[in-house]
Amino acid sequence: MKKFLRLSFFLLGAAILVGTGFVAGVYLGYENRPAVEKIVNVTNKETPPERTEVDFEPFWKAWNVIDEKYVVTTGTTTEKVGSDKMVYGAIGGLVESLGDPYSVFFPPAEKKMFEEEIRGNFGGVGIEVDLVDGVPTVIAPLEDSPAQKAGVLPKDRILKINDTPTKDLPLERAISLIRGEIGTAVTLTMGRNGAGKTLEFKLIRDTIQVPTIKTEALTEDVFVIRLYNFGATASGLFRKALKEFAESKKQRLLLDLRGNPGGYLESAVDIASWFLPEGEVVVTEDHGLDSETRVYKSKGYKAFKNDPRMVILVDGGSASASEILAGALAEHGKATMVGKKTFGKGSVQELVPVTEDSSIKITIARWLTPKGHSLSSGGLEPEIVVEPAEGDKRGEKDAQQAKAVEVLLQMK
Repeated sequence: MKKFLRLSFFLLGAAILVGTGFVAGVYLGYENRPAVEKIVNVTNKETPPERTEVDFEPFWKAWNVIDEKYVVTTGTTTEKVGSDKMVYGAIGGLVESLGDPYSVFFPPAEKKMFEEEIRGNFGGVGIEVDLVDGVPTVIAPLEDSPAQKAGVLPKDRILKINDTPTKDLPLERAISLIRGEIGTAVTLTMGRNGAGKTLEFKLIRDTIQVPTIKTEALTEDVFVIRLYNFGATASGLFRKALKEFAESKKQRLLLDLRGNPGGYLESAVDIASWFLPEGEVVVTEDHGLDSETRVYKSKGYKAFKNDPRMVILVDGGSASASEILAGALAEHGKATMVGKKTFGKGSVQELVPVTEDSSIKITIARWLTPKGHSLSSGGLEPEIVVEPAEGDKRGEKDAQQAKAVEVLLQMK
């Protein structure tokens, strides 16, 4: 734990250095743009004790060169680059130097967008996106979204957004290009394994309401809980869904986590606690060789006198908290996994404020299943692999759900 906390504090300290004292001390403290050694009144400029080898002189020199010489020439008039833009660019470069697609700096505009997404109400086309090999890749289209209705699938690679190629494009930049005014169109050029050619989707932006849960009692002795995300309300809604299951008198539970990109760890642990005895390991948070690990255990709610026969449906869009829950229940023998291999998102991020209107999302650890499997090592392989049939649509023809029901009905 200490190792990663030190790293976090170093990154945060550097960010504060350029985010607060930088503007107030460096830029405003200049006297006719002095040489580097003449910079005064810089707060937080001291090198952290753990990083005594760091020399910030090249940084200050680069700042001076840009401030003195660079002129924007793309507009109708020449002008200087704003100091805020330089500060945010410096912080962004610091985070990008980690080479970690999940560690991201959010300047004000991106921070606002990120917070809107977390709240679950935002404009867009309804896809959860992550970087895979430098290319924005669909984790999952959201239920009833423009993207899902158009046929976008998990693992589709976004090669172009309108006319902008996406290779090595920062993820937040790609997301900002996809979003726009409600009612306007965005064209996504996609690569899909096995398609043989690129696919083009013209999507109309809309207000995206992120659903959380749906339930369905099938005609067989099967009750379905479809969990779309592990948001702040997921635990309470899942408790209500379990009550519906109990009142239905059905004995077999199908937990559908397909296309669920994850969410709050606490929600995953809370939901696992309905099925696991108190004290059983749900997931381990591994902070590195020289650091402490944190083990999250079941709270043992004991919802059922006898364990229900259970199948968990997963696919390439099941990520993060979905994988934590599925891995815990499967490895403890409480459920059978059916479907396709999960996404493999097993790292832990912490959102750290830098200034009042900016923040860093920084990787601090990785997730391990109860048996020690790293979720980032290729995801989870279902016990029973089922490919979706051509033209499958959930709620109409669904080969994966049909197989899950078959497996459930065969359980003794």
